[in-house]
Amino acid sequence: MKHDKSRNLYDVAVNLMPGGVSSPVRAVKPYPFFTASAKGSKIIDVDGNEYIDYCMAYGPLILGHSPDEVVNAVNEKLDDGTLYGTPTELEIEYAKLITKLYAGIDMLRFVNTGSEATMAALRLARGFTGKNKIVKVEGSFHGAHDAVLVKAGSGATTHGIPNSAGVPAEFVKNTLQVPYNDTEALTELIEKNKDVAALILEPVMGNSALILPEERYLKEIRKITAENDVLLIFDEVITGFRVAAGGAQEYFGVKPDITTLGKVAGGGFPIGIYGGSKEIMENIAPAGSVYQAGTFSGNPISLTAGYTTVNYLIKNNIHSLINNITENLASGIGDIIQEVDINCSIGHFTSMFCLYFGDKPRDYAEALNLEKDRFIKLYWMLLEKEVFFPPSQYETCFVSAAHSGEDIDRTIEVVGECLKSF
Repeated sequence: MKHDKSRNLYDVAVNLMPGGVSSPVRAVKPYPFFTASAKGSKIIDVDGNEYIDYCMAYGPLILGHSPDEVVNAVNEKLDDGTLYGTPTELEIEYAKLITKLYAGIDMLRFVNTGSEATMAALRLARGFTGKNKIVKVEGSFHGAHDAVLVKAGSGATTHGIPNSAGVPAEFVKNTLQVPYNDTEALTELIEKNKDVAALILEPVMGNSALILPEERYLKEIRKITAENDVLLIFDEVITGFRVAAGGAQEYFGVKPDITTLGKVAGGGFPIGIYGGSKEIMENIAPAGSVYQAGTFSGNPISLTAGYTTVNYLIKNNIHSLINNITENLASGIGDIIQEVDINCSIGHFTSMFCLYFGDKPRDYAEALNLEKDRFIKLYWMLLEKEVFFPPSQYETCFVSAAHSGEDIDRTIEVVGECLKSF
């Protein structure tokens, strides 16, 4: 397989962009491939290589690349303009749909990214409660803003920088941490700190490899936070609209105080959303004193793509389809793992999966014991056989409605060939 054009582009890119990329998660040694186009389950690089894609832009593309329904809706909307700087009727229609689907959202604000949504949600929690401290889960990733860049997952873990330079100690002195799946640690921390405004967590961790909540964990933290007047924020940027139409809060039957959404919610375009009860959300300006604003917030193109995607998911029972596809893929890979003498395991949840070099982790500390170098070896072996997994042991793979039975069979075959050659 030739990668000459990608290598040449990377040689230029490293002199123009830090690390040659626009986001650290896209960096891989010696260089990443550069994409020319994508459609359905396939992504094609500038050298003409075509891959079965399980990165899916790190989660947003639940219908696959460039689904006709979304592309047609966006093209039609473009004729009406790209940005107005005024309210639109579509904001109301999409907000109605989201508040109908999400038990924890009565009122919401559209923003531009998941990072922006979590940053605003934390500010809102502090403004509403009058408290200063927040609690996050070790290894969770809530965007690249100062207050949460402590033991952060995703690219921060991949590249060995769970804390970021440029963040003053004063900015994170009010950020406390607990392990995932540990209710006793949360209880103890809250009892020792009476100034906690909120606990923010991914209900299913997707940025320190795929880590699932243990039975009753989410219900217990809901009980603990409620009893201690601590707001519970579900960061559903990954799980929102993916694990169910109403996100992880629908799947697990747990109602948070504030929810953040992104990725799938934009249908392949940039978006972020945060919402909660009317009592909490009316503290946001101009209704209240917690300020947040954005030029591109609620832009008509992202809303059109997101609204079209979510309606299509619901009307066509897409979750059942992709969950079955993922089950077949994980089962096939699991059978292969049992055949080979290698320290490896497979985990999956709805339409997400992860191949671990080691045992399935239950928290961030256990995830750090995974053999990330062996995963990168597998990444390159898969890529040479035209299968694209995210280039990190700590990222999650995603399945879309565009993945065919043939894609799944070929992937199982390729993974088997690679693992057997280790």
